[in-house]
Amino acid sequence: MISSKLVRSCWSVLLMSLAGCVTPAGGVALRPDGTPGPEECSEEARKAMNYLRLFVGEAAVVQIDANQSATPITLYEGPIESMLENDLGLLDAPSRLYGRVWTGGSQAVIRYYEAQPMNGGNKIPLCAVARMGLGQLRKRPESPPGTAVVDSTTAAVFIVDSFR
Repeated sequence: MISSKLVRSCWSVLLMSLAGCVTPAGGVALRPDGTPGPEECSEEARKAMNYLRLFVGEAAVVQIDANQSATPITLYEGPIESMLENDLGLLDAPSRLYGRVWTGGSQAVIRYYEAQPMNGGNKIPLCAVARMGLGQLRKRPESPPGTAVVDSTTAAVFIVDSFR
């Protein structure tokens, strides 16, 4: 007979492993260069973006890392908190955007999955990406593994209907 302690331990391990799969970045396949592959926006995010008038192509400027202001900045592989510098749809600056950074390729890739309105309301699902022209998200050659040292503290954030 299997002990109840063993069953509880097995359930705990199963639940912890499933919890890791729930995060938006958990199921993203990586390309050979370490950049994230395609990913669909959730239906929940699409509905929230429509309600907030966040249409594909809408853009704003963000402070890439809300915790760093001097240049260059170092982005670390994993979660990131950015801050809107101007309004995005019905999201007023300085609302926060939460997402994930990938540093495997020649430039940092930032995808945003949630917004926190400046009034402190509930987090809202969304799909957005940070983009900069002229290579501002390009990693400097001295970037250690798992990081991207970049010259710009700001980027444009664009609403998308899927990540490509």
